[in-house]
Amino acid sequence: MIYNNQPNWKEQENVDTLVEEENPHVIVLHNDDVNTFDFVIDSLIEVCGHSLEQAQQCTYLVHYKGKCEVKTGSLEDLIPMNNALLRRGLSSEVV
Repeated sequence: MIYNNQPNWKEQENVDTLVEEENPHVIVLHNDDVNTFDFVIDSLIEVCGHSLEQAQQCTYLVHYKGKCEVKTGSLEDLIPMNNALLRRGLSSEVV
């Protein structure tokens, strides 16, 4: 028998891999002088699935900054949501 004095360990390399999402898109909601805060909040909850707090924060950002990214995802998911916001009279776009 031949013994090797060196340990029989295999080194494993830990590698973090960045996964790039394919074409991430967002719905941008724009400020208007027509819709109330409550209506916008309710719309974000019903259409985009926001929590009450998230919808309130987005609504305030839209009011004070002029616009806010309210939802991120694929075009396939965002286009129907954006269309629902537009049908409600909100000003939004998918970018």
